[in-house]
Amino acid sequence: MPQETLTPDYSLLDQIEAVGPFQTGACFQCRKCTNGCPVTFAMDLYPDEVIRMVILGQREAVLGCRTIWVCAACETCTTRCPNEVKIAEMMDCLKEMAVQESVPSPQPQILTLHETFLNNIKKWGRVYETALLPTYLLRSGELKHKWQAGTWQDEIKLGLQMVSKGRFPLLPTAIKGKREVRKILAQHRQKP
Repeated sequence: MPQETLTPDYSLLDQIEAVGPFQTGACFQCRKCTNGCPVTFAMDLYPDEVIRMVILGQREAVLGCRTIWVCAACETCTTRCPNEVKIAEMMDCLKEMAVQESVPSPQPQILTLHETFLNNIKKWGRVYETALLPTYLLRSGELKHKWQAGTWQDEIKLGLQMVSKGRFPLLPTAIKGKREVRKILAQHRQKP
């Protein structure tokens, strides 16, 4: 059976570096990023493989992989990199590129959380967790699963405990610069 050949898109590296720069081309495949990553168990490509595939112009494989969505952005990889490649930031860039290019996410719940999070910031100017969680639960379908499993009551109890301890404010804290935050997010979404 002939193996499918993907045509390289060498503009991918330039496109990513124009957003960054992330110094992706400085990677010499030492694998320190992968060896330190706490979520490789959930990845289909390791961080060093994503970098290599970006350099080789494998746009479809990179934007369609699970790795960019399960990356926790903890920056362990970035901290460990001897060449100061900004790997966690590059993963975020790839995630945004996938969204902008309408590449289906292999992790739809993470995509839903990602979009809900950005919309929450756009609306409030900062993260307002009291609205973020219920919105995510509704949009992702998790509320229905919790309802069917009967675990929604536990979630309500936990939420009430958090409100009583001041961890879930009932009203969002006003911030200066909400308009500027919206402008930044609008500009970001327009990038190719």
